[in-house]
Amino acid sequence: MKQESPLLEPDLHVSHGGKASPRVAITLDACMGRTDQRILETLLSENIKATIFVTARWIRTNPDTVAILKSRPDLFEVENHGQNHIPAVDRPVSVYGIAAAGSPEAVAEEVNGGARAMLAAGFPAPRWFRGATAKYSPSSMTQIRALGYEIGGYSVNGDSGSLLGAAQAEKQFEKARDGDVVIAHINQPTHAAGEGVAAGLKALKARGVTFVLLKDAASPKALSAVPAN
Repeated sequence: MKQESPLLEPDLHVSHGGKASPRVAITLDACMGRTDQRILETLLSENIKATIFVTARWIRTNPDTVAILKSRPDLFEVENHGQNHIPAVDRPVSVYGIAAAGSPEAVAEEVNGGARAMLAAGFPAPRWFRGATAKYSPSSMTQIRALGYEIGGYSVNGDSGSLLGAAQAEKQFEKARDGDVVIAHINQPTHAAGEGVAAGLKALKARGVTFVLLKDAASPKALSAVPAN
């Protein structure tokens, strides 16, 4: 019986800025639900750049935030998080209790449906894709790249799916070092993690971090895949 390849959780770094100007990329998933204004207001008031991965579901229910993101291309890079927040895995499997797409055709629809919604909302054509759960099969990673995307990995998990407490999330952000890509969530306004994410962003700025967008600082050579836990 053929053994299935393990799911992969891609690691991503951006180019280093050096001791004098360490560079960190903040990436925030907007999966569904509403916008965490604690985080959005921190990004705006502190002038912090961030790459926001949006789903079609989130776009439909957050028109005010969509307008803000579109109005500040200097701060926000908006990228593809899929159509329905389904793991982009091309075989039947459950990831964190979420049923995966299950076939190459369903992966393609998840990716392309997210892009269609972005274009319909007036966003530029996306270049990066991050699937729900950020886990993939090796073959689905190949498929996504063939569709024209780089895969939005990360190197620091800032909020563990927005399930951490405020103090824990803030400590996770403290781990970010020169070249790291931080993942967190901007769609859980009732979770304590959002408070920690906002505090962590301010702390990184106070440390002298330069915040960069993936489009400005990441390259395919910085991306590697490691087995998912």
